[in-house]
Amino acid sequence: MQDRIQKLVAEFEEIEGKLGDPEVISDREAFVTLGRRHAALAENIDLFREFLANEAAIADAEEMMTDPEMKELAGEQLREAKAKRVAFEEPLKIALIPKDPNDSKNTIVEVRAGTGGDEAALFAGELTRAYFRFAEEQGLKTDILSKSDSEAGGIKEISFKVTGANAYATFKFEAGTHRVQRIPATESKGRIHTSAVTVAVLPEAEEVDVQIDPKDIKIDTYCSGGAGGQHANRTESAIRITHEPSGIVVTCENERSQHQNKEVAMMNLRSRLLAYEQEKAAAERGEERASMIGSGDRSEKIRTYNFPQDRVTDHRIGQSFSNLPGIMEGALLPIVEALRAADIAEKMKGE
Repeated sequence: MQDRIQKLVAEFEEIEGKLGDPEVISDREAFVTLGRRHAALAENIDLFREFLANEAAIADAEEMMTDPEMKELAGEQLREAKAKRVAFEEPLKIALIPKDPNDSKNTIVEVRAGTGGDEAALFAGELTRAYFRFAEEQGLKTDILSKSDSEAGGIKEISFKVTGANAYATFKFEAGTHRVQRIPATESKGRIHTSAVTVAVLPEAEEVDVQIDPKDIKIDTYCSGGAGGQHANRTESAIRITHEPSGIVVTCENERSQHQNKEVAMMNLRSRLLAYEQEKAAAERGEERASMIGSGDRSEKIRTYNFPQDRVTDHRIGQSFSNLPGIMEGALLPIVEALRAADIAEKMKGE
């Protein structure tokens, strides 16, 4: 472990030097790549340095033990340093778990109503509102990229960007199918209905992450039917981009100008392509990774929101949480922290 940590500290110091090199600064791709690695190492660099300093103190104390005059003092220093070494074990194990390279990135979250008609659309709107409030509590910014409302007042589908420190890490465990069980306001006989909402969470990809050949994309313009009033309906400001090799289609009509909509659509396309390439690479490595969205059917679920019983159950960790009204107001942190702890524990088993 000591050798591994020494190499990581040396790598951090080497990268710090390179980031000040004018030649590296002028190479955007190299600068961004090094910057990300620097940020990842910086999270634990103080812990690594404290551990190495303590190991040096143990070596010094052991050497001093050979001197009869220093033996008593050295013995006390050695006991203290070895006690610290034990305390370092757990945090170092966690720090040395390979990090998801996407964790520090901004993210794009897509929420879609699945099985359940109007009730699913209403819950999609409520879940989106919970995400917006949760993001705000975590110091993150949200921006709507596209949105399609339902006639009953809910949301058929919405795509929004979350910006800020570790945005993807904060939201990534939300990906999957969310099942809701409750009595709809329109239900006269008091029967519980079950519906589903799907959530996709994509790390935002920059140009250095995904190179898109202009020959591979088809760009169409059309009149926006969303916000913007008469001006939006008179001009073809909305953008639809089709990436022909993958078949991925993205749209944007929320911005005021065609140029702004194109920029947002390209950002969304890069993120979807990054996720597409990562899924393909995982499949080639033989990993069985279920689709993030699935079919949106009630039977496929990562989490169930049971309103009559005031209970939210996350099926991946088999844990239930009460205070459902608070959770729907954005109090998602206990669930996210439980999922994060389970993820770390699982990864530690493989170390």
